[in-house]
Amino acid sequence: MRRPSPALDRFRLLAAVLVAAINTSPLTTYTALGDVYLTRVLGRVAVPFFLMVSGYFLDQKGWRTVWPFWKKTALLYGVCVLLYLPLNLYTGQLDGDFFRRLVTDGTFYHLWYFPGLLLGIPIAWRLRRLGLRLALPLAGLLYLVGLGGDSYYGLIAQVPALEAAYSAIFQVFSYTRNGLFYVPLFLLLGTAGRRFSRRATLAGFLLSLAAMSGEALWLHSLGVQRHDSMYLFLPLAMLFLFSALLGADRGEDRWCRRLSALVYVLHPWCIVLVRFGAELLGAERLLVANSLGHFCAVLALSFALSAAALALAPRRLPPAARAWREVDLEALAHNAGALQRALAPGQKLMAVVKADAYGHGAVRVCRRLWRSGVRAFAVACLAEGIALRRSGVRGTILILGYTRPEDAPLLARWRLTQTVADADHGRALDAQGVWLRVHLALDTGMHRLGIPAGDRAAIAAMYRLPQLRITGTFSHLCVADSLTAADTAYTQRQLASFYETVDWMRAAGYDPGAIHVQASYGIWNLPPQPCAYARAGIALYGVRSGEAPVQRALDLRPALSLRARVASVRRLEPGEAAGYDLAFHAHRETRLAVVTIGYGDGLPRELPQRGGEVLLRGRRCPMVGNLCMDQLLVDVTELDTVAPGDVVTLIGRDGGQEIRAEAVAEQCGTITNELLSRLGRRLELG
Repeated sequence: MRRPSPALDRFRLLAAVLVAAINTSPLTTYTALGDVYLTRVLGRVAVPFFLMVSGYFLDQKGWRTVWPFWKKTALLYGVCVLLYLPLNLYTGQLDGDFFRRLVTDGTFYHLWYFPGLLLGIPIAWRLRRLGLRLALPLAGLLYLVGLGGDSYYGLIAQVPALEAAYSAIFQVFSYTRNGLFYVPLFLLLGTAGRRFSRRATLAGFLLSLAAMSGEALWLHSLGVQRHDSMYLFLPLAMLFLFSALLGADRGEDRWCRRLSALVYVLHPWCIVLVRFGAELLGAERLLVANSLGHFCAVLALSFALSAAALALAPRRLPPAARAWREVDLEALAHNAGALQRALAPGQKLMAVVKADAYGHGAVRVCRRLWRSGVRAFAVACLAEGIALRRSGVRGTILILGYTRPEDAPLLARWRLTQTVADADHGRALDAQGVWLRVHLALDTGMHRLGIPAGDRAAIAAMYRLPQLRITGTFSHLCVADSLTAADTAYTQRQLASFYETVDWMRAAGYDPGAIHVQASYGIWNLPPQPCAYARAGIALYGVRSGEAPVQRALDLRPALSLRARVASVRRLEPGEAAGYDLAFHAHRETRLAVVTIGYGDGLPRELPQRGGEVLLRGRRCPMVGNLCMDQLLVDVTELDTVAPGDVVTLIGRDGGQEIRAEAVAEQCGTITNELLSRLGRRLELG
């Protein structure tokens, strides 16, 4: 198993070092040109990287979090303003222009980043709502305008009208490296999250960096730069650099994240302190006059103060949730890889993410799977498909269920692929006059949705409908989860009917598009199939529908754990009863833990009567009494200590013990699919 490598968080430290280098010019004592290249070329990747990371995580969490992030940024900026007020006073910057700089340029030279982000976030958010295909070109145009007031200003200013326009801009902003012209593009490039192949990434980055280097040195030789933060090839270089980091990113390192932020904020103060200390110690020659010595001293002090601040800062714990789902996205990615390896060559996974990805959080699941190479997703209904698109999920999104023909414009607007439920549904969709991508469902024996596989006239009629573009054909195997002789024979008849119909379609000149017939149990119990897709649902989440055996054992890991907390511990004397209907009777001195989860969160109400258990402090404890809407009772008499706030595991591991979702479903006479997909929305997702 590959070790976690939080590449994004660790690169933050390098980016913070580059920012400190920009403000200290480490190589000027030794080579002026080398210092220009370090600080004015290589160093210019630092701030775009920070912006792209912000855009990426905003997109990962959903742009509904944009305003909390904006408020957090504004609060941090306010703290930084107060931190640098003494230096503002010392340098005479508390003048009449202070409030303009507060809003546009930052109150100290490196603090421009914060007002830039505060202005750029709303602009990027509005552009993002237009879709990336339009948002990126518009942000690119803003960047080009900013470029004219930055590295190319000396050339642009030769045109009087343009010089006048930029002079007007500079009445508001000191630089075009700001939240209007500079920030939106890099935020949106971060949301794009593009990953190329390793070879293409390396080649693209080296070529674009070489082009940017040539561009920067040429402009420097001409002496036309008003500032030198913006280059024509910088966005392209950042796209490939960020792609490389995303490809290597596994997990997170919050300490690196916080340390890099503190180094960024504190290093100008450290420049002042190093100069002051050098004067006191008589070490100006080593720590000030020598540019590299000065840089090293500033960097060492910046890291030391930042690390000390982290060590001394009080730990702020998040509010304790009453009940929550923990989803291991790396287990999910592992499962996707294991399932992909089980498929036929050239066959791809279609991730089934209906019912909020079986309770795992559809948006987060899709984003993680996209990073693993999955490009097709399946949902149950129009609302689920739109929710994914609104959250920035790309690729094919197939609606497996029925959509009203009147909603055809929404299908087209959100670029969703619709299942043709039957011939009448196909004709009704076509009658809306909107061009749609559709997949034909063939009924091969389940008798749910689909055109009967033998009704060739109805299938042919679908190809004559001008508004429908048939991009796929599929069927569903209704007893593929069973290995009995009768059910296996029925599955084989369904497969024969499906492939016979597909062969006829091709022979008749009808392109079936991407064909798919396997769901999770079709992957487990059938040999690899000659299809474009396999629709992985419950298997993707590392569990089976039940405890029945399968033909092929795959290395899958459960991705979801369900946990709650102890709210209270009660003592009962022998003969006392507890809960609704006084269903639990104590036959001995008993301690009951009240646990903060119930059937309102999706647990089956009959679970305590069916032998339900929880894990508490690594031990199994029985549920007792009747399950409530919001709470349940657990007998913890055998445990030495239990206290309010203790974590209780209902599905998942605790110590050496595990409760699997299959076992819970089996106890309640249902399947894991139902158990997981009914988990309530009020369960927090961790």
